[in-house]
Amino acid sequence: MPIKFNKQNNKITITTKNTLYIMEIIGGRHLGHIYYGKKKRGFDPEFHYRCGSFTPYHENLYQFQPDLARTEYSYFGGGDYRCTSLKIKNADGNSVTLFDYKKHRIFKGRAPITRMPYAEVKDGDQTLEITLWDSHTECELKLYYTVFYDCDVISRYMKITNKGKNAVDIEKCMSLQCDLLGRDYDIISLHGAHCWERMYSRNPVRLGGQTIYSRRGTSSHQFNPFMGICRRTTTEERGDCFGFNFVYSGNFLGEAELGQEEGCRVQIGLGGDNFGWHLTPGETFESPEAVMTYTDKGIGQMSRNFHKFTRERILPEEIFENRPVVLNTWEAVYFNIDEKILLDFAEKSAKYGIDMLVMDDGWFGAREHDRAGLGDWWENPAKFKDGLKTFVERVKKNPLKFGIWIEPEMVNPDSDLYRAHPEWTLRCPGRENMLSRSQLVLDMSNPDVVEYLKESFEKTLGDVPIDYIKWDMNRHLSEVGSDFLPPERQKEVAHRYMLGTYDLYRWFRERFPNVMIENCSGGGGRYDLGMMKYSHQIWASDNTNPEWRTKIQYGSTVPYPVSTMSCHVSHPGDSIKEIDYRYTVAINGMLGYEMNILHMDDKVLSRIPEQIAEYRRYEELIKTGDYYRLLNPCECNYCAYYFADEANDNILLTFVQLTTDAKAKDIKLKVSRADLGATYVDKKTGEKYNGVDLRRGVVVTTNTSDERFCRMWELVKE
Repeated sequence: MPIKFNKQNNKITITTKNTLYIMEIIGGRHLGHIYYGKKKRGFDPEFHYRCGSFTPYHENLYQFQPDLARTEYSYFGGGDYRCTSLKIKNADGNSVTLFDYKKHRIFKGRAPITRMPYAEVKDGDQTLEITLWDSHTECELKLYYTVFYDCDVISRYMKITNKGKNAVDIEKCMSLQCDLLGRDYDIISLHGAHCWERMYSRNPVRLGGQTIYSRRGTSSHQFNPFMGICRRTTTEERGDCFGFNFVYSGNFLGEAELGQEEGCRVQIGLGGDNFGWHLTPGETFESPEAVMTYTDKGIGQMSRNFHKFTRERILPEEIFENRPVVLNTWEAVYFNIDEKILLDFAEKSAKYGIDMLVMDDGWFGAREHDRAGLGDWWENPAKFKDGLKTFVERVKKNPLKFGIWIEPEMVNPDSDLYRAHPEWTLRCPGRENMLSRSQLVLDMSNPDVVEYLKESFEKTLGDVPIDYIKWDMNRHLSEVGSDFLPPERQKEVAHRYMLGTYDLYRWFRERFPNVMIENCSGGGGRYDLGMMKYSHQIWASDNTNPEWRTKIQYGSTVPYPVSTMSCHVSHPGDSIKEIDYRYTVAINGMLGYEMNILHMDDKVLSRIPEQIAEYRRYEELIKTGDYYRLLNPCECNYCAYYFADEANDNILLTFVQLTTDAKAKDIKLKVSRADLGATYVDKKTGEKYNGVDLRRGVVVTTNTSDERFCRMWELVKE
């Protein structure tokens, strides 16, 4: 069984396929963390300290020293001076927080988390529930550990119930804490900005604290809610690597802290800057889910653990046999939605093998530009003279699937909705609201707003045969206040905003079960496991320049499978070489196109059906294959990677050079998954390779004159 309790030594062990996690109940009160790492037969480490505590410590329980102990969960104000997991302000006005162990239970399946996304369990999955108690506030804390055995992933989340007579205020809440032994760690994070998302960064964890965070109301372009912690000697292929991520799409805090005890504390959760919760008697608060994994086989295997977990336990089931190759209208017509032009787009799209036409912004209300119409989710009758339904039916006769763009969480001041309900926006008394893209943010913490949106989309889209929704969010939250909530609950607005947004996502999934959802937030500003629970793929970035896209896509693969990335070929001009280069970059994800095909060179257009046919040969391997990174474009002028299926029968190897080299170089691309005794044929050239040579490395010579140099090998075992 994955979870066991030993009554003789009060230890709880959690095992996955390749990992071991051990905790101990110390003195009947405290949860000590013993070990997280490689599974070892007969391994039974003891709880110990690396140094002695100065002060304070429990005189009657000296073996528990709160400022040194490695713990499962830590509390503010009780002698632990490191970053702590939970801070609760009680009725006395202080925030000293302390919970003691009471009991635990092990059960099949998992505890659901109300109104939030979480990973799905399968037969055989187990959960550990640990109940703790604070006798002063009479609050009950339950910690949950759900084990995804085959994925080598453990999830963490918690619930607090106020069973006392007085209200308390949760001031900081972390979903996961893991105290690691040793100091020689690096932290891997994904930083960036709009059009520059998820840039790979690796730096030493130094004494003191380091953080990743978002205070923007979204998981953000600036930091992704993923952290990798690895040994300084760890490489892509070998060495200890821990991965941590958050199944949430709003504000977050990730912390890594080295202290006196020669250990590294890692936490991820809601934090405290933009979060608080007024917990009244009888009320329960639940945290979002966080997940963690470990491997001794390097950063690449950490990634593959998370890829498998995300594909099997997070992402919705596939709607279509193949992911549709879309043509998006945005960069062709922008807001100038015209029925006749779009029907011409549909006819030509079908001619060139595209599966779906996606109508972007500009189809609804008074939406002739970005300064009006958001919130008025009804079709513009001047643009669809016979109605939206009839127009979509005409598009689908080509035949094509049809997709549509929406931005439910936003409103323009110049809209019927805002004129009727200005109080439905996020705002604070006496403060001027800042505009961004001429829009404000709807108060998704208000159930009336969510119900209005459901009714609007039901009325407008309910009988329209759509196949796909692109859900956008084009500004971050500011002036985060709600007319709906009383003063003592204003700290809850940002989290309640996400709960309301998730409610709307769930409604779309239930109301339109055969519709694929693609998420977008100014590109990749909400690229997280929470959004992946409801959307099959996410628009990776508004930046489609292939040099930058290569870096963005590389960083995205560190925690997320490439099946979550929507990658479009855009701006090929009249160059066949350019469209081929951009295509090679784009199929490190799910392929699409974004261009005006009515005004393109026929020779360039003729490459589209050839590219799509080739992509279809690779699609299943790209969606479900194991992914291996070979060259990091954030550290050199090249990117290389390959996919391999489970049996190593099919391997797709790709090399992309970002700019020309001053001097040609020979680079070896080592395919470690090739079977030693096998012979592989490159379907693109007919050239044969044996497994030994592939493992030693395929040699590619870099280019000194071609700014669009790339190469692919479609290796199939004979």
